Amino acid sequence: MAHEFVQAKIAGDKVVVFLKPRCPYCVMAHGVFSEYQFKPGHLECVDISGLSDMDKIQDYLRELTGARTVPRVFIGDKCVGGGSDVADLHESGELKDMLQSLGALQ
Repeated sequence: MAHEFVQAKIAGDKVVVFLKPRCPYCVMAHGVFSEYQFKPGHLECVDISGLSDMDKIQDYLRELTGARTVPRVFIGDKCVGGGSDVADLHESGELKDMLQSLGALQ
């Protein structure tokens, strides 16, 4: 079930952030994304903290991305890492290019 849940979320041309609201790195990633104007439906933040299969979701994220920590940030179907990775991509200008090439920005 965790596999299907994650795959369904990351399908399509959008940004998906698997997060827990109290995690400082999740807050960091969310803060970075708040600086961009996304088209409706192109940014989805998925709070896994209250889900009964949260551990299985994180285990599958490790299988898929090499890390089980949150946030796990996907641009399209490609994982770009966590909060620090998103901040670094933003600082370098690469994040904006990735979001534009995905067609996610207004």
